[in-house]
Amino acid sequence: MEPVTTAIVAAISAGVAGGTKEVVGKAISDTYGKLKGVLQEKFGAASDLVEAVDKLEKKPDSSARVQMVQEEVVASKANEIPEVFKAAHTLLDQIKGQPGGEQHIQTAIGSYIAQADHDSTATVNINRPKE
Repeated sequence: MEPVTTAIVAAISAGVAGGTKEVVGKAISDTYGKLKGVLQEKFGAASDLVEAVDKLEKKPDSSARVQMVQEEVVASKANEIPEVFKAAHTLLDQIKGQPGGEQHIQTAIGSYIAQADHDSTATVNINRPKE
């Protein structure tokens, strides 16, 4: 996934999850609302992208719904619209500014994969039967 799409999807996901926490408060919720408003303005409230975001709001922990938002961002070419990217970037910056707001999430699919970030370590342990 290219960086702009990643930023938009991350902002939507973080805004959905963060918007329900009292710690982040009204500012994050308002900024998330602005991002969603830009999506509604550019694509319409009944568009597949906005509907995917609405569904993610109902189940914010669903990786399938996050993936659906990702697919709709790419299909609608929202990642090519500067206003969408700007609203997503503003939301991400605001979330990063909150205590515990900057998080690094990595997803790996496959066998024998280890990922590490920011001076951390990762290992892969393979348990093979003794011959």
